[in-house]
Amino acid sequence: MAEATKYSPIGAASNNNLNLGTDLKTLFPVLKTRRAVTFAYAFTIFFVAVTIFLAFSPSQNASSPWFTNIFSSSTLPTAPSSYKSQLSSVFSYFFNTTSSSDDDNNNNPFYPPDPFTNTTSSFTSTSRSANATSQTHDNTTRAEPLQPATTALHNTTLVTSTTTNNSSQSHADTFKVKPPPLKQESDAANHTSKTGGAKVETTANLTSNAVSAPAPAASHVPVGTPHQNLSSGSAPVKANYSVKGVVSGNYTASLAKKQSYDELMESLAKCDFFHGEWVKDDSYPLYKPGSCPLIDEQFNCIGNGRPDKDYQKYKWKPKDCTLPRMDAHRMLDLLRGKRLVFVGDSLNRNMWESMICILRNAVKDKKKVYEVNGRVHFRGEASYSFIFKDYNFTVELFVSPFLVQEWEVPDKNGTKKETLRLDLVGRSSDQYKDADIIVFNTGHWWTHDKTSKGKDYYQEGSHVYNELNVLEAFRRAITTWSRWVDAKVNPSKSMVFFRGYSASHFSGGQWNSGGACDSETMPIDNEKYLTEYPPKMRVLEKVLQNMKTHVSYLNITRMTDFRKDGHPSIYRKQNLSPEERKSPLRYQDCSHWCLPGVPDAWNEILYAELLVRQYKKKQPQKKA
Repeated sequence: MAEATKYSPIGAASNNNLNLGTDLKTLFPVLKTRRAVTFAYAFTIFFVAVTIFLAFSPSQNASSPWFTNIFSSSTLPTAPSSYKSQLSSVFSYFFNTTSSSDDDNNNNPFYPPDPFTNTTSSFTSTSRSANATSQTHDNTTRAEPLQPATTALHNTTLVTSTTTNNSSQSHADTFKVKPPPLKQESDAANHTSKTGGAKVETTANLTSNAVSAPAPAASHVPVGTPHQNLSSGSAPVKANYSVKGVVSGNYTASLAKKQSYDELMESLAKCDFFHGEWVKDDSYPLYKPGSCPLIDEQFNCIGNGRPDKDYQKYKWKPKDCTLPRMDAHRMLDLLRGKRLVFVGDSLNRNMWESMICILRNAVKDKKKVYEVNGRVHFRGEASYSFIFKDYNFTVELFVSPFLVQEWEVPDKNGTKKETLRLDLVGRSSDQYKDADIIVFNTGHWWTHDKTSKGKDYYQEGSHVYNELNVLEAFRRAITTWSRWVDAKVNPSKSMVFFRGYSASHFSGGQWNSGGACDSETMPIDNEKYLTEYPPKMRVLEKVLQNMKTHVSYLNITRMTDFRKDGHPSIYRKQNLSPEERKSPLRYQDCSHWCLPGVPDAWNEILYAELLVRQYKKKQPQKKA
């Protein structure tokens, strides 16, 4: 009987006919009232419900990583989970399959994710999660849930934030992420961590497409990787974001640009800029007609009524390379703090005005580009200088049509006659000898009657030649100029250019005898119609070859010979004199060039020359 009672189930009728209430009162004397029984049942049900709720709906910031890892969804609203699956997370918790590491943090499942995904361009993902197993995961890198800021980091010297930007266009093998901003402003929590006494603040930006996580110990970052400056108290802190085998995005993009830029510079360095053709390019001109009020009337063809505009739409294309379109903003930077000087005749004034208009077009505040003496017309004075105030440089013109001095000597009847001193360089030479970039030219004035005939005009010392061949006179003048350059110009400071002869296209006469070009609206398209290379330029080339100073020869003769369409012709001025009104077609300008127009291409070549110079100068520094 005793044994039967001992093993009777609770609530079963006993020999004493005890019911369930009697049994409970016997076993649990504390439950003496119906109210207490009700409370006990309610508490039990509530506890079970809360437990189930917490189990299947864990908080993102749950203090138990194991609990979160088991029940968290594989895709969170903010970012994908860093684990393969829920099952693998549970399995790895009980049976640790992670590869060993010298750093304890690598074995810690709470350790923040690898920050080396911090790039700005697409690339194949090879980065891994901090607690990734030795087994290869998906190539898609997933961000772990944000850990509390109080997580201890072993050997930590810097804590920063990295931001992963998951785009809807990202594929399984590639993704795009942005570099961490210097300071993030968001409603997310600020995480503060002490590192070596310095306080570094990082902001977790919990947006719909990004998750921030602290970076691992600086000891994990390879030496020699790019840096980013971050604020650490009052002192800047450098953090490296790179890993072997993964190229950072900014570096990748800049490397691609650098490679293409290097290839461009190498091709330009080997290229003959002056053997090519003119090609139609509707993206030209480099500045809009009428946008530059500094153009002289004689070059302002559109303002003077020229109806056709196709002459502005041509780009010079060398045979063996492609000239870069002139980037005025970059040219402004190249010239910052320098003096660019043009020395020569009115064709160099043509080029000078072109350069000013190209550069001025890229300046925001046009009022900070002005002629130093306030001049608005650029004929009749010995020199002009435009200041680009924001960039602290000048673009200057010194009028010297022969590069040697025009002179006067007493004549037999007591008057004075004009001569040309072949042995004296121009009077203004001391004013520009120290300039950073000097562009010389001469040519057209050597074709005028007085110089071409050479009678009683050329002088050396006190001797005036009764007659001297113009080519010999030109050789002596250019030799005088070359000796001055070798003696006075410092080649380590100054770059010297000589722009060659610009072709004229007078048909039926010369500039003062009815020569015309007003009917030309298209360039020459066949080389057989080009004129013979000027003998004076062959003389110049021989002189340049014998100079000690390196002079870059801008041989624009052939390229300009194609452009019979680019001259002002009858559109050289608005207000004609009474004689010009009688026969306007007689007085045409087929020597100078409309602006915008052909001289813009000369400046593009000068720009390319400067780029190549800068590139070559940097190469030895890079190798060193």
